[in-house]
Amino acid sequence: MTRAEIEAKILEFFRKEFEIDNPGMDDDLREAHGFDSIDAIELLLEIENILDSELTHEEKKRAMDIRTINQVLDYIVSLAEARQAGNRADQASAVKSR
Repeated sequence: MTRAEIEAKILEFFRKEFEIDNPGMDDDLREAHGFDSIDAIELLLEIENILDSELTHEEKKRAMDIRTINQVLDYIVSLAEARQAGNRADQASAVKSR
């Protein structure tokens, strides 16, 4: 999934779930839109849906410093890349063990 595809999904999520249309990509979500801890939990669940996997405790802790849409996108892209790298390593290991 590309960053543009992720961005479209996140912006749609913000529009549907939080009624935030066209947020500034660098707006502080807490200050500009009243984003709170309950909203953050909903966002983490949406991120898990986008990635099609559960976040680890450490990954959730990393999310605590997210304040902007751009940071959300960076976070998701980094998680997706890490998962892809892990999948490639698992596949290579499986091929070697044959």
